[in-house]
Amino acid sequence: MALLQISEPGQTTHPHKYRLAVGIDLGTTNSLVAAVCNGEAKVLLDEEGRSLLPSVVRFRENGDTQIGYPALAEVVNDPMNTISSAKRMIGRKTSDIKTLRDHLPYQFDDESANVPRIITVDGPRSAIEVSAEILTVLKKRAEYVLDGELDGVVITVPAYFDDAQRQATKDAARLAGMNVMRLLNEPTAAAVAYGLDEGSEGVYAIYDLGGGTFDISILRLNKGVFEVLATAGNSALGGDDMDRLIAEWILDEIDHAELSTDNQFLRQVMVVARAAKEALTDNDSTVIKLCLPEGATQDISLNRSSMNDIIAPVIDKTLLPCRRCLRDAGLDKADIDGIVMVGGSTRVCSVKEKVEAFFQRKLYTGVDPEQVVAIGAAVQADILIGNHTTGDMLLLDVIPLSLGIEIMGGMVEKIIPRNATIPVTRAQEFTTYKDGQTAMSIHVLQGERERVSDCRSLARFELRGIPPMVAGSGRVKVSFQVDADGLLSVSATEATTGTETRVDVKPSYGLTDAEVEQMLRDSIVHASDDIQARQLAERRVDADRAISALESALAVDGDAYLNESEHSALLECMKSLQRVKDKGDVDKIKQAINTLNELSGPFATRRMNASIREAMAGHNINEFSE
Repeated sequence: MALLQISEPGQTTHPHKYRLAVGIDLGTTNSLVAAVCNGEAKVLLDEEGRSLLPSVVRFRENGDTQIGYPALAEVVNDPMNTISSAKRMIGRKTSDIKTLRDHLPYQFDDESANVPRIITVDGPRSAIEVSAEILTVLKKRAEYVLDGELDGVVITVPAYFDDAQRQATKDAARLAGMNVMRLLNEPTAAAVAYGLDEGSEGVYAIYDLGGGTFDISILRLNKGVFEVLATAGNSALGGDDMDRLIAEWILDEIDHAELSTDNQFLRQVMVVARAAKEALTDNDSTVIKLCLPEGATQDISLNRSSMNDIIAPVIDKTLLPCRRCLRDAGLDKADIDGIVMVGGSTRVCSVKEKVEAFFQRKLYTGVDPEQVVAIGAAVQADILIGNHTTGDMLLLDVIPLSLGIEIMGGMVEKIIPRNATIPVTRAQEFTTYKDGQTAMSIHVLQGERERVSDCRSLARFELRGIPPMVAGSGRVKVSFQVDADGLLSVSATEATTGTETRVDVKPSYGLTDAEVEQMLRDSIVHASDDIQARQLAERRVDADRAISALESALAVDGDAYLNESEHSALLECMKSLQRVKDKGDVDKIKQAINTLNELSGPFATRRMNASIREAMAGHNINEFSE
């Protein structure tokens, strides 16, 4: 008789067919691809035995694009067509891109555009297209090593990437012909790798400092459950900023002011600055060699102690999010069991020293900091594709910033708070503001402040088809859904008719590093002001509602149930409330509303009694009791 094969949800119905899935760390400086082979996650090597692929793309006039090491070799010779650090530009505007001596590293097709496009000899190129070229090479490497076509990939992103940057990363993968199963936060991927290799349990801080991004996440590891308690960071801070400070120092050391606008020379300075930083990881001193115009050269000596002083501001900036992350998780430094160091920039000795001094805990460096993220992603890819049948793990990640909508008075109603575990769905009911209102505008916002003007706008859409009713009677349910990739969709549904409108939030560009940091800092500094502003806005809305409702009632029944003096008194009381509302004193507005309610009470009673008499006319009381 035939046997019926039963598979676990998500696993292949062909138990002997191994599906190919990989994890990709799309990095600012270098990128990697890893896979689980024979039960072990490992980084896949190119034909020359190298694990790293430099995240550099050179566009040539004949359309023959160079990627990786060949492109890296041409950074100085062809600076305007050789694109590096594209990850720092993805999902951002031109104005967000860091400069050296106020000089942009590339020429842009339209500097005011939401999606910057770099001018090259092969046409304008966006950071999405550059990233797609890198992903294509990694895909080909994986298919060559694994001897087959890929069924799916997991791509890692910084935990502090916002919705625009995540969407742009997925777009790059689609351009490269990849099936993206999950966008996985880099610190979480690192925790997965360490959790498997070390069998660790407890509370760990994942300090991830790459070439262009910084994340700090605090996770609890317990019996295969990886729960992110809090995350913080800066999506535009990393090793590149150290290189830039060293480059600034080099430019100050040489007496050639005219070279500060020479693109080719500036790219050379950035290259030698990075080389110096890497050399001082293993040596106490190094000599920087510069090629000046007309064949001249200049040597500059730099020691590790001096470099540490130069790059100290970058490292110190990473410690501020560490403090905030601990506070958000409700933990002290003593509650942390260990620190996992991730990212190539953590090789810098001063980084290790300052992080260890800050947390006063053991640093975990057992897995190569440049490979650990790709390895964790490979493990997750193997699970999602259905190959991993034992010891499956549960990943509980979080969102970095609160999400909400605009309400009356220019205030924000938060629907999903920051550090909420994803995937997550939250809903809240709202009501109509005016009589006969048939549409509602939904304004989606991101941030920690109370006022709309202090948060970032993500999307706007309208819900139409609301049945005309008395103000406050209509009910609209607004639902927020953040998926496992951290991407947001919002829907609004009218309760009576079931009319629904929804939108996948795709902002045109991402938050700048300053905006993210400022949002969180301001939410603390201005907490008291925000509360007062919200109270004032709510009282003003209450005043407007009271005036609007009374105006409607007077227009319909004023002459029927009020004498002239009563009518005049109510009009004067409404004017008084309007004057008090405009002055902005919360207590006086509340008092004026109460005064108006008391004065209009008899009028409301007469209207209600008349309505009851009209409803009961021609009926017996027993009919209503039945």
